[in-house]
Amino acid sequence: MGELSETWTWIDGAWHAGNPPLMGPRTHAAWLGSSVFDGARVFEGVAPDLLLHCQRTNDSAGALGLMPTMQAQEMAELSWEGAAKFSSDKQIYVKPMYWSEGDGPGVITPDPATTRFCLCLFDAPMAPKDAASAITLSPFRRPTMECMPVNAKAGCLYPNNARAMMEARGRGFDNAVVLDLLGNVAELTSANLFMAKNGDVHTPAPNGTFLNGITRQRVIKLLRDAGTPVYERTMAYQEFLDADEIFSTGNYNKVSAVKRIEDRDLQPGPVTAKARDLYWDFAYA
Repeated sequence: MGELSETWTWIDGAWHAGNPPLMGPRTHAAWLGSSVFDGARVFEGVAPDLLLHCQRTNDSAGALGLMPTMQAQEMAELSWEGAAKFSSDKQIYVKPMYWSEGDGPGVITPDPATTRFCLCLFDAPMAPKDAASAITLSPFRRPTMECMPVNAKAGCLYPNNARAMMEARGRGFDNAVVLDLLGNVAELTSANLFMAKNGDVHTPAPNGTFLNGITRQRVIKLLRDAGTPVYERTMAYQEFLDADEIFSTGNYNKVSAVKRIEDRDLQPGPVTAKARDLYWDFAYA
């Protein structure tokens, strides 16, 4: 394992430095994937939408058949407690988690009564304001509710995103656009996707194949409140190839520009800048 950044993890009433061992080979989550998590941020004394991220952790647990054991407000308070262990200049990733410790009937199902919780905080610098990515179309697709628990932020969904990202990086890109099973644009492997055309913003409508991100929802509201039309609809990949601007939203880097799609270069434009500035103004309000 490579050297980890500064990390603090709360479990069973105590804080532990580093990466404490939590699972054994019989832990249900370790071999059958019954884990959920969420991601929030604490930086420069702010934690935008922290409570919403904590609540989604409980919602995800319920969707996977786990039994939430913490209130969202308790998680949020613990997050601030943990953040105080870091120096004030750190940009902290906040990861609440649930997983099943034991097997339920038939082994495959988790036992909700064995649900465990931990809260992991670690130093994870955000990309600089002028950072931009190159993206390409992935050969892999997002599953539907019939295939996978897409109504949860579940750990078992991420190997598919990981292989899409690895394939794209192998071809010289930073990230990949993933389609749904009908061939419509869903998201990037690690963020929600937006485009601007003639001053209007367009983004794939949540259709049960990808996470309707908290940062995504926040940016849509901020743009609309500021007078920028935002259309959530079914979108084809060709529309992104013809876009004036492309940007993404997600907890890790909040709002990020796209500088290239396939072999077409793009310039981060005024709509992307507006979305980013509005989000930062909200975060510090």
